[in-house]
Amino acid sequence: MSIEAGSNLRQLPAVDEVLRNDQVVALLETNPRVLVVESIRETLDEIRARVIRQSDPGALDRQDLLDEAVQRTEARVRQKARPVLRRVLNASGVVLHTNLGRSVLSESAREAVEQVASNYCNLELNLDTGKRGTRYSLVEDLLVRLTGAESALVVNNNAGAVLLALGTLAKGRSVIVSRGQLVEIGGSFRIPDVMEQSGAKLVEVGTTNKTYLRDYRQALTDDTALLLQVHTSNYRIVGFTHETSVRELAGLGSETGLPVMSDLGSGFLIDLSPFGLPYEPTVQEIVADGADVVTFSGDKLLGGPQAGIIVGRKEIVDRMKKNPLTRALRVDKLTLAALQATLREYLEPEQALQSIPTLRMLTLDSAVIEEKATLLAGFIRAEAGDELQVSLEGGASQVGGGAMPTADPRTVLVALQPRGLGVDELATRLRDTDPALVGRVHDLKVLLDPRTLRDDEYHLVARVLKQACTEVRD
Repeated sequence: MSIEAGSNLRQLPAVDEVLRNDQVVALLETNPRVLVVESIRETLDEIRARVIRQSDPGALDRQDLLDEAVQRTEARVRQKARPVLRRVLNASGVVLHTNLGRSVLSESAREAVEQVASNYCNLELNLDTGKRGTRYSLVEDLLVRLTGAESALVVNNNAGAVLLALGTLAKGRSVIVSRGQLVEIGGSFRIPDVMEQSGAKLVEVGTTNKTYLRDYRQALTDDTALLLQVHTSNYRIVGFTHETSVRELAGLGSETGLPVMSDLGSGFLIDLSPFGLPYEPTVQEIVADGADVVTFSGDKLLGGPQAGIIVGRKEIVDRMKKNPLTRALRVDKLTLAALQATLREYLEPEQALQSIPTLRMLTLDSAVIEEKATLLAGFIRAEAGDELQVSLEGGASQVGGGAMPTADPRTVLVALQPRGLGVDELATRLRDTDPALVGRVHDLKVLLDPRTLRDDEYHLVARVLKQACTEVRD
């Protein structure tokens, strides 16, 4: 180490000196002291290492070093104090973006969550009798009314619902399922793996592209406990195909005394095909077709919180309620509050199409999308037009969440070409803004899809774009 470096090191402020600075004192009012002190030490270590590395640092001013230490400490404290789980502006055009938390809750659902989160509630208290009640009754009546099933049960997600159903109905026995329905869901979880974990034994029938009712019938043995249909909600086999319907399976189940289960994965309560989206069977239709048990997600096309919903025959659902696994999979008061509020929206289907964000985004008219894109582009030009070249171009959104794999809803994208940095660098910087902004990178442009943005988020999009383009980084 040179003599100059040694002299400069003696100019570095001590931790206590930085702590006495007015700006750092202000930090202590809103942040834990241990976090602030830790940040000061790390900052001073960085500055010390830089001084030692410099071959010709020149004489450094003590006040300048103090100012730098304060500035860097402030930035470090803000970074450490920032929540790990934080808000993201979703401009990707993927409505049910699993990595971004899937469904955005409706206003009524958000209010319901706030109400029970801020107060005590009757989670397991029957207010009529004053005795202990059950949390599952809070949404059961709504689910029965909306689906036409006899009974209902809610657990923490649909994989849990499938696990519980299989473990209750077929543990140690055989379950017949079409080979073309052995799907893999998010996170590399596969139906055969869930079945194995439940204790049920998988019996595959048919071929990848064709399975007939006779295939199920030929596979029946005294060990058979359940006929299972898995809706391929996250992929499609097209061309030379044949799939046995739930109605056909229900006929076979009635004939043999075997229950029929349908795992819809992503469950609809409203048919969205009139809005140009592919037809998908609704939960009501599957129940009416004779399925004894139907499972589906609460946070996909239903538009509610993460939950696994089970509806079906009362005798079967009652057995699941008594399964010890139900307690391990049970939902909390926040989920139940949000789900109850979401389900109530469906009592007025036309209102639900507007009040539930997932449904509203999926059914946006093309003219509305174009208006939204024009408005968003205007906000960006006004705020960051000097740093970005802004234009509009056609494209497609995605449903996401393992739902409607063939859907191709048309959209209008806001295309951004940064003038002073690369598109990958811009995308990286946008993930570090507050709130973060996630779009798409394609053809040397950052693309923003207004379908998945609220109108009141446009000013935030413009602001973080300005920040990302102009901020100075070390």
